[in-house]
Amino acid sequence: MKEGICFDDVLLEPLYSDIRSRSEVSLESTFRIAGTKEKLSLPIFSAPMDKVTEAEMASALSKAGAMGIVHRYNSIEEQSKIVLDASKDGFVGAAVGVTDDFMERTHSLVENGVSMICLDVAHGHHVMVKEALTKIKSSFSNLHVMAGNIATLEAFNDLADWGADSIRCGIGGGSICTTRIQTGHGKPTLQTVIDCSKSDRDALLVADGGIKTSGDIVKCLAAGADMVMLGSMLAGTDESPGEIINENGRKCKVYRGMASKEAQFDWRGRTASLEGVASVIPYKGSVIDVVGDLEKGIRSGLSYSGCRNLSEFRNASVMTKQTTAGQFESSAHIGAVK
Repeated sequence: MKEGICFDDVLLEPLYSDIRSRSEVSLESTFRIAGTKEKLSLPIFSAPMDKVTEAEMASALSKAGAMGIVHRYNSIEEQSKIVLDASKDGFVGAAVGVTDDFMERTHSLVENGVSMICLDVAHGHHVMVKEALTKIKSSFSNLHVMAGNIATLEAFNDLADWGADSIRCGIGGGSICTTRIQTGHGKPTLQTVIDCSKSDRDALLVADGGIKTSGDIVKCLAAGADMVMLGSMLAGTDESPGEIINENGRKCKVYRGMASKEAQFDWRGRTASLEGVASVIPYKGSVIDVVGDLEKGIRSGLSYSGCRNLSEFRNASVMTKQTTAGQFESSAHIGAVK
């Protein structure tokens, strides 16, 4: 039986460093848009969820050097308008499905300035993803297409061979995802990254699911991820869709999985497989401040390994497993009782 490594199971060993300031560390990552190489100064995508990414989130992330992926749980006209408004500030991606109107939606998004398309399905190692990738690439050969989600090296290689430029790696790890409970399927996100990083294909590896801290992002990048995708960490901010509400005396915003009953009813008036839940998340203020704190943590992470860029970091970082006692010791535990 295989073993699955989770974020809290490992730490990165501090290595010799001659980095005197975090400003010496570059977090730039390169990817293809319209056949040319472009750069993000921060390797972060926002998740294409209706309580995470619309125009305000995409615009703010673009200004911060990251990229928003606009959700698909709306009409073609609504999504295209969001893309048109966000695209004025820089790069913006948008999600499509693999059935019904996905080609019509893709055409409209491209016409309105989308930088990349994300094939957004729960189980990406699937014949319908293969067919959708083939159709989109046959019409838009230079369009960057992200696909997923997947959990194995075989799946990563297949999606890359089918035409995916970047691949979302991780199934069942999201904070509001119940796929593993409902279906018994999934795999720890960090283990997925470790496995998929062994691929010899040139598709970008995007770690997606279960990321809770800047330290988790650092571990993903060390394990071989090119970028990460965040949902709950960006939810609850000023720029995430939805109103601020009062929940038991504290400010909150709604956050929900797109496979939750509430999201499915709002989207299409019915439910299918329920593999997510709806909840509230504490209000966090501006996403610019949230992303700024993440950037500081990631830069510090690279400096602890003595690395000035992501390529150096992937080659130099050293992971070590920790025990349950080590996990306790790793947390802030003043005054705590075991």
